[in-house]
Amino acid sequence: MHALSIPTWIIHISSVIEWIAAIWLIWKYGEVTANHAWWALSFAMLPALVSAMCACTWHYFDNPESLEWMVTLQAAMTLVGNFTLWAAAVLIWRSTNAKTASSPVSTKPMNLE
Repeated sequence: MHALSIPTWIIHISSVIEWIAAIWLIWKYGEVTANHAWWALSFAMLPALVSAMCACTWHYFDNPESLEWMVTLQAAMTLVGNFTLWAAAVLIWRSTNAKTASSPVSTKPMNLE
């Protein structure tokens, strides 16, 4: 556990806690807005959470060679997480565009003559 200083540990742990809170809040936002595309974002955030937990675990055990596979797993989860977050963003964008297109409000410019 000596691999990182106390302030660095505080940042690492608080970042993981914040990410968990963000996942939960985004899930709730999806419930409140009845737009379940936001739930996809919650799930898409999980690989990044696994990545962060891998980093914390590896540092906790003082970066041993026996756990170097965790560095590879962290990198893989970061890559997977970037793609899942992109896919969730596209899904949210499409869901909001679909709602705007079906909106009863006209998007035609008004004729002021």
